Amino acid sequence: MLDTTRSNIQSTARGYEFDRHASDASSDLKALVRDAQSMLTAAAALSGDKAEELRSRGMELLDRALGRASRYQDQALEKGRELAHEADIYVKDNPYRTLAVAAGIGVLLGVLLSRKQ
Repeated sequence: MLDTTRSNIQSTARGYEFDRHASDASSDLKALVRDAQSMLTAAAALSGDKAEELRSRGMELLDRALGRASRYQDQALEKGRELAHEADIYVKDNPYRTLAVAAGIGVLLGVLLSRKQ
């Protein structure tokens, strides 16, 4: 029981940390894509060497954004696996509590769905 509680507290702390990192990652990627779009738009209006330089810088920014997105995707998949494993352990440690919560959610959904009809 103590291990489960400790695991739940650690999971919650890691979840908050993951949410903060995901938010930072999202804003970083949006900024990179915006910068790349503005460079590519500016490059479309120019011609010659300057346009080629802007296009290459824009492509470099997009490549960097894709690399970060890939890294964040890998981190999200790993976090998902960890959460699924922790949920599995919790269910095995607390089968009756899990069953009661699932039944309660089922009853609540049944009431809500029957009201709409």
